[in-house]
Amino acid sequence: MTVSPLFRVVRAVLLLAFAAYFFVPLLAMFDFSTQVRGSAPGRTWDNWEYMVTDEDFRSSIIYSLLLALFTVVLMVVLLVPTMVWVRLRVPRVKRLIEFLCLLPLTIPALVIVVGISNVYSWVSYLLGDSPLVLTFAYVILVLPYSYRALDAALSAIDVATLAEAARSLGAGWFTVIARIILPNITGGVLGAAFISVALVLGEFVFASLLHFDTMPVAMAGIYKSNGPAAMAAALASMLFVVVLLLGLTFLSRDRHKQGASS
Repeated sequence: MTVSPLFRVVRAVLLLAFAAYFFVPLLAMFDFSTQVRGSAPGRTWDNWEYMVTDEDFRSSIIYSLLLALFTVVLMVVLLVPTMVWVRLRVPRVKRLIEFLCLLPLTIPALVIVVGISNVYSWVSYLLGDSPLVLTFAYVILVLPYSYRALDAALSAIDVATLAEAARSLGAGWFTVIARIILPNITGGVLGAAFISVALVLGEFVFASLLHFDTMPVAMAGIYKSNGPAAMAAALASMLFVVVLLLGLTFLSRDRHKQGASS
């Protein structure tokens, strides 16, 4: 099938338009974050260094990264065994589990925060006032998106056959899930993890209303006094998510190549 020159031109124009749509705002953010304050022309990296030199802001970044990590781990630990068990043992409640996982998508984050604020007063009392206790709330926030990614990955394989074969060879349920099912749904797990990291790094409502200093909350406070530094932090956060997305894409591509070659 030959591609006409007109089609190639249209495709190139559309790609350039989409690239401009996404990259021009990023370039504008970078330009604003490196400008020297005042009337003197020039560039400075002070606003980017602020993310490292300011102790409070650096702590908020570390907390956000740890929250993203803990949220991903807890999400995988809760969802993967539950979804596998439901598919194998109680498929009749699959619709109920799906409804419960997708329910946070229909409820505004503000309503969820108001509902769990009293619960979090006890959580903070028992576990301390560290922002890391937001992990439990963030798992609820990422449930709908993570469930969809994992459900698609599980639907692409024959979970029952794999589990029965492993069980017939003497494998326990932990081995079935950790060494048989999980390696076959790596793409879905990585997709769910990427979505979770992106949501946690950009989440503001939960942390702000529950009075925890995460990176988005710190950025909002810094923007009032130092807009370029806040812009540098926002751009760095987006670039970090883009790097994760590219890594996920190449990792999934490598896995597909390995599967095709084997």
